[in-house]
Amino acid sequence: MALEDREPEDPRSASAGRRELRQMLVIGAIAAAGGIALALLIDWFPTAASRQAGPIDTLWDVLLIVSVPIFVLVETVVLYCVWRFRMRPGEEDEDGPAIHGNTKLEVVWTAVPAVLLVILCAYAYVVLTDIEEAQADRELPVRVVGEQFTWTFYYRGDGGKEIASSQLYLPAKQHVLFTVQSEDVLHDFWVPAFRMKIDAVPGIDTHIRVDTTERLGTFPVVCAELCGLGHSVMRQSAHVVSRQDFDSWMARRQQAAQAGGGGGGAQGGGGGGGEAADGKAIFTSAQPTACSTCHTLADAGATGTAGPNLDEALPGKSEDFIRESIVDPNAKIEEGYSPGVMPVGFGDSLSPEQLDALVEYLAEVSGK
Repeated sequence: MALEDREPEDPRSASAGRRELRQMLVIGAIAAAGGIALALLIDWFPTAASRQAGPIDTLWDVLLIVSVPIFVLVETVVLYCVWRFRMRPGEEDEDGPAIHGNTKLEVVWTAVPAVLLVILCAYAYVVLTDIEEAQADRELPVRVVGEQFTWTFYYRGDGGKEIASSQLYLPAKQHVLFTVQSEDVLHDFWVPAFRMKIDAVPGIDTHIRVDTTERLGTFPVVCAELCGLGHSVMRQSAHVVSRQDFDSWMARRQQAAQAGGGGGGAQGGGGGGGEAADGKAIFTSAQPTACSTCHTLADAGATGTAGPNLDEALPGKSEDFIRESIVDPNAKIEEGYSPGVMPVGFGDSLSPEQLDALVEYLAEVSGK
């Protein structure tokens, strides 16, 4: 074949292809560096209040440092191919060139991610093992019970009797063992400041360990598993206080439990102890109602917002209306609220004496 009969050389030479590749790599490197810097500058998490938060935050940063360049590389290749191999005018009916593929490249882009995944999984396992390690020092056991739509926290009091609270109180610099349970559906116990979370599964006890730091403050407790219409308002507070303040709080709870019989059994049941029922105590106690968690009532010092403000909703209402609202909360729904938010089992969990005392108290403070 004569030289003049040969096909003309492709105008896009190998050197031009290498130049484009270098340009693409430079653009990708700049974008990756900027993405990593931006990702590390963003304050992803709330204030840390546990020993576990440090290793978890570091793990998150490592995942960002590894994943951002991979994301940028993939997007750079995709955008380059969109530009380089775009259809041009007059090529609408043409097929693209036959491409065999590159075996070495396919092996590399399969092997490298696999190795990265193994390394990251091993690192995550080391972190998980470290933060879940039981401490040799004395642990504070706290039983956490979730139910639609509230959390109740049980502490071990004198003689092994449990003390219930609708708020979580913990001393600073304390090893805490949480035993998490559910009374009804699947919930998820989570204190974002602690970084630790775990499902509350009906019929199963789950456990997590948290070591509080010297940081004092109040941090939100939330449910991280969709559990019904009131899921978004299933919120309480975790109070990390000094050891002296915690001991004082426990002493007050112990006295209140002994005076009103409000300890709580193994399954979280409240008890009246044979004394005359106190409507205000029933309203403010974690069991059997936890009314103050969801409602605002000035007389009881309650500031809950999940349910109606009783200072506004109850004046002018009869005792029959109040009783029905407790026993059958879906019979009449306050404007602005949805059915199914308030638990429906108070007719069974409250004794007749407790129900009468609660109704009488609410009618009295509402001015009826």
